[in-house]
Parts: sequence; C-alpha cells; structure tokens
Amino acid sequence: MNAETIQARVQDLRRRLPQLRVAGLILTQPADVTYLTAFFGHDAWAFVTKNAVYLITDSRYIEQAEKECPRARLVLRQGPITAAAGKLVNKLKSIKKIAVDNAVSVAAHNALRKHLNIPLKTVDAPLATARSIKDRTETAAIRTAAGIAAKALAKAKSFFKPGVTEIELAGRLDMEMRRLASRNAFETIVAFGPNASRPHHQPGRRKLGKTDTILIDFGAVHKGYCCDITRCFAIGRPSAAYRRAYGILERAQAAAIAITKPGAKLAEVDAAARAVIRDSGLPVYGHGSGHGIGLDVHESPFLKQDTQDRLQTGQILTIEPGIYVPGKFGIRLEDDILIANTGRRILTKNCPHEALSI
Repeated sequence: MNAETIQARVQDLRRRLPQLRVAGLILTQPADVTYLTAFFGHDAWAFVTKNAVYLITDSRYIEQAEKECPRARLVLRQGPITAAAGKLVNKLKSIKKIAVDNAVSVAAHNALRKHLNIPLKTVDAPLATARSIKDRTETAAIRTAAGIAAKALAKAKSFFKPGVTEIELAGRLDMEMRRLASRNAFETIVAFGPNASRPHHQPGRRKLGKTDTILIDFGAVHKGYCCDITRCFAIGRPSAAYRRAYGILERAQAAAIAITKPGAKLAEVDAAARAVIRDSGLPVYGHGSGHGIGLDVHESPFLKQDTQDRLQTGQILTIEPGIYVPGKFGIRLEDDILIANTGRRILTKNCPHEALSI
C-alpha cells in the first residue's frame, strides 16, 4: 500500500465526518485499521480526525508500526487500549464528539465511554462501502493469492490417497501455501464423504476411503488480501446421485456467474443459483450464495435473498452455491469473481473444476 493510496482513503473518510456529526472516528477492527494506515499488526486502534491519523498500539508492535505507517502518529499504550484512546481524545481540546465503529465489543465500548470526557456514538461499518471497491493493486493481490492457492492445491493432490485423514490433508494444504510464502486465509475445511454435508465442517480423523468424495474450502493470502475457493473431488467412481448433484451445481453456479455485472441486483444473482437447484428437486442450501473478499475473507457485498443492493464495478466476491444431503454427501463450488466494466472476470480460473474421478 503506497502512501498516496492511504492518504486518499483517509481524505475520503474525513469528508464523511461532518455527515456523521463527529470530529473523530475510532476504528477497532484489524482490517479497517490496515486499510487506513497500512499497519498489519494486531491489537491496534486507529483514530482519525480532520488533522491527523493516530495509531494506538503497544510495545510488541511499535517497531513494526514505525516501519509500516510512518505518516500516522503513534501512541504507545501501557495499559488498556480503551484508557489510551480516552486519554488521547481528551487531550485534543478541539474534539467535542467522536464515534466508534459498532463492531467494538460491548465491554470495550463501555470502558471507552468511562474514559472519555465527551459524547461517544457508534456508527455501522464506516468503511464497508469503500473497502468493497477494489483498486488495481488490491485486485492484483487477490489474483495472486488465487494463483498461490491453485499451486498449493495442485501439490496437495498427491496426498489424495486412501488412509489420509481430513486433518492431515488440511495440514498438508496449509503447508504448501506456507512454502509459497503465503498462509491460509481462514481455517481450511477438508470434509470426506457425508461429513461434507456440514458446510463448515471441522477436519477430523476420518480417513479417506478407496471410493470416497472430498470437499476442500480454502484460501491463501497475498499482501494481506484473501482469496476463497471451494473444490470437490471423487476417489473412485462416485454414486449416480453424487454425479447428478455435481452437474446440477455446476449449472447453478454458472447461472449466477452469467448475470454478474455492474448494476445487477445481488438478490437476483443469489436467486439464479437457487432456482437451478430448486427446479432439480434437490435441497436448496441455507447459506448465502457468496460474499465479498479483500482484507477480510468475508466482507461486503453479500449475496443473499433479502438485500436490495446492486453490484458495483471493482467489487470482488465469491459465488458459492452448494448441495447438501445429510448422511450422504455435500458439494460446493466456489470461485472469486471481479465485477469489471464489461461484465465479470473469474479470478480463480487457474484452479479449474476437476473431473469427478481422479
């Protein structure tokens, strides 16, 4: 993140402070702090006013902060971060009212209020809209992350052998991402057979059978930006029911991808995937059809049934319908899609859907 990009983001937020009717805003979420300061450490808050950006952190991260965000004014805390923030705000006599993002914990919010001599309000996701639109640098980072993930999966396939456990395979995939100077963006999901009917299954000690199915949901990180991919495989010849469901799911995902473009209604993209599955007679999944990705693996926009929002140029989101039959199997296909001026681009093409048997 170059200094010009960070400054532009700060200025954009400053222009919104009068609309929020505050003189300063405290950001407590790590991705928001990174977005506005380029600080990639933990346990830090950012405080933005019309004249300065303050980064509050402790001795564990101060050297890192000095290197990563030289334009921020660093505040080294000794005690609780809420006390340090309150002390800082109270020193700035021109500040009469501030806000904090509403993702702050109730305990931290109450503690911060006790330390302040001025009114405090909360605001909902103050950077969500800005962060949802990716610039070229952000898009390139996510594309690179997807490439790393694809390479790691290709390496891990050599361990798709009967007897390997879910947790062993998840660990192998994580290690391959580490070898490529990356890391897993979230806890890797590996589910064999009927375990895959649980969308967020936690890998366990179940062993891969000679005739079995695999679901892998994983992502890599590059320069702080995440990708998110799900692929399914079959060892030996899968059942007729599994083969039919896989084909239906591919059509469902394709139907949703086909209508993703600037201005498209998120609810209609979501509905396009569900309609294919519903018409097949198979159970329709209960989770959303996709979500934005960036510094967080789940961020705006969200593909769901009850939203009136529309897609915007520059957004990057997953499209991930699934078919889950408890006690039998689960299938999910997930790709990362850039909303471009001319329609859409699939950033995960280098991680192709595999044939049913490997």
